[in-house]
Order: sequence, then C-alpha cells, then structure tokens
Amino acid sequence: MGAIATQANVNVGYGPHGLELLRQGHTAKDVLSRLLSEDKFEGKDGRQVAIVDASGGIAAFTGPSAPTWAGDRQGKNWSAQGNILVGPQVVESMGRAFEATPGDLAERLYAALKAGDDAGGDARGKQSASMLVVRKQGGRNINNDRTIYINVDDNPQPLGELRRLLDLNLGYLYQDRTFKLLGSRKNKEAEETAGKVVRYWPQRSDGHLTLGLLHYASGDATGALRELRAARSLANNPAFRSQFEAAAQQPAFQAILADREFLKQLFGE
Repeated sequence: MGAIATQANVNVGYGPHGLELLRQGHTAKDVLSRLLSEDKFEGKDGRQVAIVDASGGIAAFTGPSAPTWAGDRQGKNWSAQGNILVGPQVVESMGRAFEATPGDLAERLYAALKAGDDAGGDARGKQSASMLVVRKQGGRNINNDRTIYINVDDNPQPLGELRRLLDLNLGYLYQDRTFKLLGSRKNKEAEETAGKVVRYWPQRSDGHLTLGLLHYASGDATGALRELRAARSLANNPAFRSQFEAAAQQPAFQAILADREFLKQLFGE
C-alpha cells in the first residue's frame, strides 16, 4: 500500500499508523496531513517524514527544527531526505542516481545510497546502512513479501558491508526463482535467472553448476563446459563429480550424463 520513512526527531508511531491509513485508501498527502495534525508529542517541528502511496503519490515534511542540514527532494515514485547532512547535494545526488540506474529496485536504492555517501553523506561520518524492499509474495520460500531486508547496524564502512549482504541476498533470491522456474518447466527463463545468480555469486560453485546444466539443456555446450569447469574449479574438492551427478538427475538435465564426449572434456577421463 506504500512506503513511509520517518527520521530526525522521530515519532515512531508515524510508520504503523501511516501504513494503516494508506491501507484504508488515503493518499500520501492525506496521510501526512493526518499524522502531523494528530501528533501531540513534543518536538513535532523537528520531525522528518516521507510517504509514497500505491499510486505513486508523494508527500514529505521536514520540520524547521530538524538538525541541519535537513531537507528532502522528490521525483517520479521516489523521495530522498536526510538530516545532519553536509548539504542539499546529498539528497539531490541520491535522486539523480536512483533515476539513472536500471534494473532491480534494490540496485537503484543502493546506487542512491552510494551517491549520497559519495556526495558527503552524514556530516558526522558513517555508522549504519539499511535496505527494505517489499513485493507481494516476492521473497524467498513461502508467503514472504520481504524481497530484501538488510540492516548493517554498526560498521565503519557500512555501504561496503551492505553491498556484500545485498549480493548474498540477491543470489539466494535468484537461486530460489531459478528452481521455481525449473519446477514449472520454464527452462529458458530459469537459464536467464541462473545467470543472475552467477553475477552475484561469482566465487560460489553451485551457481555455476546450475547455469552450466541449463546451458547444456538449451543446446549451448560451449557455455555449459565453461560454467561447469568454473564450478569444478571453485568446488576444489573430490566430491564435485558426485555433486554434478546428483544435480543432473533432474529430468531436464539427464541427457548430459549420457554424453560421454562432453563428460570427457569436463572431467578429462
């Protein structure tokens, strides 16, 4: 139903109450107006909050007493805001990066965070970074709406750690999607998705193994050999042959087990 970020002199209730109002069908502007008018706690003039509703409507508020530099900027479907920043160039850089970056929402969010940090970020330095991406039934496993949920709570280089965890998270997410697509016999889509697993997990053998098998099944023996050799090299243990044979037992892959010439090229036997 939308997204809410609240910061500076935070009234934590803005989040759950605002989401409930969005769920009832109120627009972002209506929700912001109600949150501010119903806020009876002290320090309201130091609050900062931004809301995006399900229709893409945006509303934001930066109170005059929010610690400087404090402010916000908006564009199509996004809002960037902060306080105790080095200046307006931080949120402006975030917006430009978000709009210029293609692909997954998570990648666009990361690009925005990095751009803000590169522009000077928080005037006090660095400590934490966080990312939340939600899509209905878009997460791993069953009945999970959280596609990405990462918190780096205390780290001298939080964006580097966020990047590492994001790569790990996206790799697992695309691996999960690969196997679901295979289960639905959508082999071409599974092959494309497995390529994304390898992109995020270049040093893990299991991604290369699955992509290699999918390449073989699609008739790309050269690509299959490349990926399976990479998987064997990264596995670096004598159990790779048994891992390969176990993975190839799936109906979509069984033909590879009868291809003696290919197996000779792979295993050198």
